[in-house]
Amino acid sequence: MAGVFITIEGPDGAGKTTLINQLIPVLSEVLKVELLSTREPGGNAIAEKIRALILDPNHIQMDARTEALLYAASRRQHLVDKIIPALNQGKMVLCDRFVDSSIAYQGYARGIGAKQIQDINEFAIDHYYPDLTIYLDIEPEIGLERIYAQRGNEINRLDMENVEFHKAVRQGYLHLVEHNRQRIVLLDGRESVEDLVEQCVRILKEKYSQLFRY
Repeated sequence: MAGVFITIEGPDGAGKTTLINQLIPVLSEVLKVELLSTREPGGNAIAEKIRALILDPNHIQMDARTEALLYAASRRQHLVDKIIPALNQGKMVLCDRFVDSSIAYQGYARGIGAKQIQDINEFAIDHYYPDLTIYLDIEPEIGLERIYAQRGNEINRLDMENVEFHKAVRQGYLHLVEHNRQRIVLLDGRESVEDLVEQCVRILKEKYSQLFRY
């Protein structure tokens, strides 16, 4: 049986990582198949090194296209080393960010263009798109407030962008939701993590009931 590829997306501060961390034990209890949780950029040794390069606050001079290409390179290595083997083994893969992030951040917020980023990533992923994407929507002001309150000592280069940049990221995501309703489900990132976990499990059960024990 082929695996299922699920991604969690959202602007900075939307609560993706918190959601995933609480979703993992819940899903592990009810799934028939093994669950693999991973993240982007990163997920394996090479991709994590690229992540460190991209997000280093000292690299403020990084060109937007360089940034986009590094994300695609990291994604390719992560995909072939970790995601594809897990899917071939019939696992459910739960990934924190994927191509939609690049389209929102580099395509829209950096102004490179959604199609250009789509083309770069099409080459990188070779048609391995998520089966389902859960998008956590949140206003940039709230997201940034969360970031500085909860992880002020771990601010990365993208967190440091101004609010207009983060507004453009959100608009990019909302555009993706509008044009990919068959794949992307929008949830309100302002809701409690407990409610969001419950909604995610319900969505997954409805779509992939054969993968659940009960």
